[in-house]
Amino acid sequence: MDEKKKILVVEDEKNIATVLAYNIRKEGYDCDVAYDGETGLAMATEGEYDLLLLDIMLPKMTGFEICDRVRLVSQVPIIFVTAREEEKDRILGLETGADDYVTKPFSFKELMARVRANIRRSSGEVVKKRAEAAGGPIRIGELVIDRERYSVTKAGELVELSKKDYDLILFLAEHVGTAFTREELLEAVWGYDDYYGDIRTVDVTVSRIRKKIENDPARPEYLLTKRGVGYLLFDR
Repeated sequence: MDEKKKILVVEDEKNIATVLAYNIRKEGYDCDVAYDGETGLAMATEGEYDLLLLDIMLPKMTGFEICDRVRLVSQVPIIFVTAREEEKDRILGLETGADDYVTKPFSFKELMARVRANIRRSSGEVVKKRAEAAGGPIRIGELVIDRERYSVTKAGELVELSKKDYDLILFLAEHVGTAFTREELLEAVWGYDDYYGDIRTVDVTVSRIRKKIENDPARPEYLLTKRGVGYLLFDR
């Protein structure tokens, strides 16, 4: 690791926070810890971190609130690490802008695989490779995916997308008309293999993108589902 990446852990259970920080440092990262939501938000917005690990149920401010506030100023990768495993919590976490969601108890090996994948993808390696290979904007119907500006517009209007939303729509645009399984998308966009990924993450992200680019998300015209396969971007 040429340059030490820095991770912020926001976790009110001190024994869990201590174990996380210890193991993260053993992996070669710098690590800071906050034990309540307000402190975590202040550190996340004032410091320079390469990834945030957030619990959801925190004193003073929830992880959802932290994520929502951080997303106003930063696209730093965020992973929720929480005991709340209900589907609605996972969906809410991803819709507030988190990149991933890991439930307790978890395998530290799995968690670190997700940490490494998210840091790698946000560090510029993938962006740099795509920028080097990028041609002009990709036009699909009223959509324009601009690889130089990292933006998406529809009928000339900017579409507000999270980094992960953009990564997914760009990948599908670069392979327009080709359907990919959820597992293939996890590997290509999130950098996870089948073992460490969760296909529900793909479904939630697709649902979120449809709300932003489709006239009627219930009847998509661009981001389609191919029964028995997965998802594709269709050029009308």
